[in-house]
Amino acid sequence: MTRTAIVTGSARGIGAATARRLAADGFAVAILDLDESACKTVVAEIEAAGGKALAVGVDVSDEQSVQAAVQRVADELGAPTVLVNNAGILRDNLLFKMSLSDWDSVMNVHLRGSFLMSRATQKYMTEAKWGRIVNLSSTSALGNRGQANYSAAKAGLQGFTKTLAIELGKFGVTVNAIAPGFIQTDMTASTAERVGVPFDQFIEFSAKQIPVQRVGQPDDIANAVSFFVGEAAGFVSGQVLYVAGGPTS
Repeated sequence: MTRTAIVTGSARGIGAATARRLAADGFAVAILDLDESACKTVVAEIEAAGGKALAVGVDVSDEQSVQAAVQRVADELGAPTVLVNNAGILRDNLLFKMSLSDWDSVMNVHLRGSFLMSRATQKYMTEAKWGRIVNLSSTSALGNRGQANYSAAKAGLQGFTKTLAIELGKFGVTVNAIAPGFIQTDMTASTAERVGVPFDQFIEFSAKQIPVQRVGQPDDIANAVSFFVGEAAGFVSGQVLYVAGGPTS
């Protein structure tokens, strides 16, 4: 039996790497992103490697959009029993410059989105008496200048993770979070641009601050997701794994 996994925000970056990894692990994978056409490259890569994938456009912060997307995945790929809540945006600014829109947008995608996706998929998991939810947090959950919104959302996801682990455990569903450190993606490139530093210099500087002396790659996170959603991790739940190249506190 092929299990179905949903990865949100998976048209690129960490989400795309995770989708490719889960497909390689034998899952049918739904590639969810705001722009459905942007998902097609990842779908094509997975299919070229012999896997099964589906592109689905969704606004994770919108209840109807989430319900329609999850229903489509269930109809076309099969009941989704793995969910990776990866969709995210940045609206960085210092507190006194942060607009209400900056705050609400980040909360809506990260927290509301993870809530809506988890609520919509949990029925398939509880019916199957097996499921895996992995939420993408961040080392920013520990606090990061200019990210009051993002840090609060990512810290909130850790509490959300632990609560779902308690509620869903009796149904054979584990819920864990991964908190990446610096990962080389388009999102971190945009951060470098915002602070006015060339991306290669930004990477070089960041690597020097990390004990393993390199920045992370999307596959580093995909590997951790692969562990959490596997059969072997059935006794691991409610955990936050920092994937950051060193200790975080």
